[in-house]
Amino acid sequence: MPLLLGPFVRCRFSATLRVLWLVFAGCTCTGSEHATATLPAAFNDLLPHFLVEPEDNFIVKNKPVTLTCRSTPATQIYFKCNGEWVHQDDHLIERTIDPATALPIMQVTIDITRQQVEKIFGLDEYWCQCVAWSTTGTQKSQKAYIRIAYLRKNFEEEPQGKEVTLDQEVLLRCHPPEGVPQAEVEWQRNEDVINPGSDLNFFMTTDHSLVIKKARLGDTGNYTCVAKNIVARRKSNSATVLVYVNGGWSTWTTWSSCSAVCGRGWQKRSRSCTNPTPLNGGTSCEGQNVQKSACVATCPVDGGWSEWSKWSACGADCSMWRSRECSQPSPGTRGKDCQGLDLQSLNCTSEQCPQTVSGAEDVALYVGMVAVALCLTLLLIVVVLVYRRKKEDLDSDVADSSILTTGFQPMGIKPSKPGVWAPRPRRPPPHSKNSHLLTIQPDLTTTTTSYQGTLRSRPHTTGKFSMTNGPLLDPLPNGSHTLHNGKLNSDPAEFVSRLSTQTYFKTLPRDVANTSYGTFNFLGGRLTIPSTGISLLIPPEAIPRGKIYEIYLTVQRKEDLRLPLAGCQTLLSPVVSCGPPGVVLSRPVILSMDHCSDACLDNWAVRLKKQNYEGTWEDVLLMGEELVSEPYYCQLEAETCRLFTEHLGTLALVGESLHMGAAKRLRLVLFSDAYCSTLEYNIRVYCMDDTQDVFKEVMQMERQLGGRLIDEPHILLFKDSYHNLRLSIHDMPQAHWRSKLLAGYQEIPFYHIWNGSQRYLHCTFTLERLSLSTCELTCQLCVWQVEGEGQSFSLDFNIAKQDTRAVDAEFLLMDISATALAGPSAFQIPYLIRQKICSSLDAPCPNGADWRMLAQRLKLERHMSFFASKASPTSLILDLWEAQHFHSGNINQLATVMADIGKQEAMIFLVSDGEC
Repeated sequence: MPLLLGPFVRCRFSATLRVLWLVFAGCTCTGSEHATATLPAAFNDLLPHFLVEPEDNFIVKNKPVTLTCRSTPATQIYFKCNGEWVHQDDHLIERTIDPATALPIMQVTIDITRQQVEKIFGLDEYWCQCVAWSTTGTQKSQKAYIRIAYLRKNFEEEPQGKEVTLDQEVLLRCHPPEGVPQAEVEWQRNEDVINPGSDLNFFMTTDHSLVIKKARLGDTGNYTCVAKNIVARRKSNSATVLVYVNGGWSTWTTWSSCSAVCGRGWQKRSRSCTNPTPLNGGTSCEGQNVQKSACVATCPVDGGWSEWSKWSACGADCSMWRSRECSQPSPGTRGKDCQGLDLQSLNCTSEQCPQTVSGAEDVALYVGMVAVALCLTLLLIVVVLVYRRKKEDLDSDVADSSILTTGFQPMGIKPSKPGVWAPRPRRPPPHSKNSHLLTIQPDLTTTTTSYQGTLRSRPHTTGKFSMTNGPLLDPLPNGSHTLHNGKLNSDPAEFVSRLSTQTYFKTLPRDVANTSYGTFNFLGGRLTIPSTGISLLIPPEAIPRGKIYEIYLTVQRKEDLRLPLAGCQTLLSPVVSCGPPGVVLSRPVILSMDHCSDACLDNWAVRLKKQNYEGTWEDVLLMGEELVSEPYYCQLEAETCRLFTEHLGTLALVGESLHMGAAKRLRLVLFSDAYCSTLEYNIRVYCMDDTQDVFKEVMQMERQLGGRLIDEPHILLFKDSYHNLRLSIHDMPQAHWRSKLLAGYQEIPFYHIWNGSQRYLHCTFTLERLSLSTCELTCQLCVWQVEGEGQSFSLDFNIAKQDTRAVDAEFLLMDISATALAGPSAFQIPYLIRQKICSSLDAPCPNGADWRMLAQRLKLERHMSFFASKASPTSLILDLWEAQHFHSGNINQLATVMADIGKQEAMIFLVSDGEC
């Protein structure tokens, strides 16, 4: 008779397995679903043993944990958790046969939820084990402990910044947050993971502290302690480690030659503080870098002639000679040699000269010499005649070609009156009457100085395009340009027309409203496209002295210029063009533009793309992995991107989401008809990237359509979750209004928003009022991402009341500032004060009271390595401050920061504009 084991078991077998089990185990399923299981006689003496036992596990958030137990041979298996049997309905049973041994295998699984574990939280640890039965007896598995996983947010101890000398040992402490399971710790330097296995200079202790055995210059950076477990990943505050180098003297050079040519003088030798050079605020060398010593130079001795020797006897050629030597004294120590002849000859015709008879040979010799002389004379006459004719032809050629060469002469700018600045030509012509005017420096004592000059094209230069000298675009129709310090009065339509005819700028749109340009010199300036958040700051000295550039700034439409996006990539900023490309700059300019990412680099891989001359797009920068040696560097703020670059062109930010937590900011704007005289009434909901340039375009379009805003714009985070955006209207008074939509909601596909193929998308809700006398509309408009966040708009307004306000008067802050500013009026900080601040803070200070402290006070310490790579770090910090605070900058706050650093230059800010 079969043996009944434990509680009844519900049979859950497939048809095939049911037959096998009935053969081997004698399981019979009745209508009441009670199960009786027996083992074949051959297995009656076997105890069950476990093939799989339950293991320890963690509950992450609200996800249940599955425990599995497998045994052979077994008639029944049940779980017991915290001493209590788990209900049989919570067991999932599977029965199979081991093909090798023909033994029956039984597997049971159960799910443990977070609520079950939390019931005994604090009393004991939650555990489960399974019990297996056979005809011989029972066996218990090991206990599996179930814990709720978590990771606290705050670190128990965070690393602290340090300044250390070269080769010094550095210890950075880190105690990770409390968590279950215990968090693993890794260290990052400038967002790069440190691997102690590949770099033996790093060592991680058992308490998670980081040891730098010997500090190197490359170890300077921001160090972050990262703790992570199966629940979350936490980052500590960054600790800045600055490795500084104290200066050391090089070896002395050899002594110079004596300064005196004759007699007492001096000589010197020098050494430099370059062994090593002080870096990162290290102390400079102590002592003198130049030594002098007295010396005595031997005086030069001029040579003198000795007496003439006696005349020699008269020779066969009827001459005699005498000589003398330069030996009284001989020249020495750079003295002069003797002047004159050292040998004299004299004819002698006395009887001492031997007499000879002239023969036929002498006559023939004289005749030959006369013939040669005549030939040479004729040849010389012919050469002179040929030379004169060639010279006349050459003079005419030079006169004709001078017209061609004038087109390539250096451009000159003549000042209109004395004292007005004009760019100095590269090679000023000699003996010019007004050459002294070219050295006059700009007058910085007033804020209304006018810089004027005429740039005229020369003949025979059609088609030429100069990249290094003079204006980079064709001259204005009257042949001249005028540069003023302040607002530049120009005709944007005429400029865009000229710009679009250039060879390199055929792809630029003829959009006057979204283009600005100006003419600038070494004093710099600023270009702004109003109400778009796009500007270009040209710092002083960015344009080389003696150069004048005509620079433009424009924003492209997505429909006109589409970027090749793949995978999870999306456009995060407007496409901005500035140029001309290839212009030579002495230091970086700053391009500012909006972006619509959530500004969390952990969620994104943000790349800067640039369009080359062939029209193809290429990656030029990966955000967070900038190298100071690269020509581009970027600061990503909450809603704005500041780009340092010396290369102008067409640029855009493209983001690639790293996981579904990445989100774009969408701006939701509602419009309706300004006045309604029919039964139908339309509400338009725009969903656009949260950048000012797109908002400006929608506002301008609705102004032309006669629309009106019916609520303030709202922000929605749109995540990379592949879910569509859904819009619906609720709570309308059914007695007065009804919707004409067939469906209960409208949807915008996910890829239409994420790919950014259009600048903005909108849905129209068509409502119908049941009577013309109905004027009040109250409803609820909901916009949300499926399985994501949403926004709700409560609408309550009178549709019959005509709104006469301009559509952008209240909600769009129109930027009425000048689109182009040149010279000192474009900056908050006066030019001379700026120079004094740079000279004061650029020099390293042992206590850190230099440009590094200025960067920390302005919360720019993330860019320390970039600032340090430039010749004047302070100037870059001030440029970034100017770009951030053009409209809202408070120069008194900057003066307070300077005072906190301990620099007396803070008082300079109180000087009046007339003095600066």
